[in-house]
Amino acid sequence: MSETEEKNETPSEEELLLPQDTLLSAGIHIGTRMKTRDMNPFIYRVRSDGLFVLDVKKTDERIRVAAKFLARFEPSKIAVVAARLYGRSPVEKFCEVVGAIPIIGRFIPGLLSNPLYPNRIEPRVIMVSDPKADVQAVKEASTVGIPVIALCSTDNDFSYVDLAIPTNNKGRRALAVIYWLLARQTMREKGEIAPDKDIGQSIEDFELKLTREE
Repeated sequence: MSETEEKNETPSEEELLLPQDTLLSAGIHIGTRMKTRDMNPFIYRVRSDGLFVLDVKKTDERIRVAAKFLARFEPSKIAVVAARLYGRSPVEKFCEVVGAIPIIGRFIPGLLSNPLYPNRIEPRVIMVSDPKADVQAVKEASTVGIPVIALCSTDNDFSYVDLAIPTNNKGRRALAVIYWLLARQTMREKGEIAPDKDIGQSIEDFELKLTREE
């Protein structure tokens, strides 16, 4: 699919939280070669190479909904999870901006559900970077009745997920853009910054810096 075709699949710039060129260049619309029934409403088309393309407008809409929801909670009662490498830096930065609790790397079983675990936390909402990679967090949140927001690609299902944000949840740049947008929109919803202002950090600040070993 050509760049022109991709641009035609997105709404006009003034309707989006970021210009469509920025979103497309980050690849937030690029899914996988698999799709689930749950994700079908968020898929615009399938490319000639077999990759499913997500509807960027619906991604934008869900970011707004998620930010409005997150703004209702005390920052210390929001936990954000990322097991995969590319999600860790964006999650750390999001939590730094918003004041939430980052849970990166391996999720310790019982962190939410075991009252005897000394380091147990009791958030009121959980956001995960990928409900497959972060399945332990999703299941425990469901067990204790904590709502789950999840970044979902075309191959994810909504088991125990209360609010899905359709996006490429595997790409390094895509995750940085999504978490930056979520941070900015949450701060706007909380009234911490004006509706037309940005947060102090750039998208580049959110993006994982790779070393040669990685």
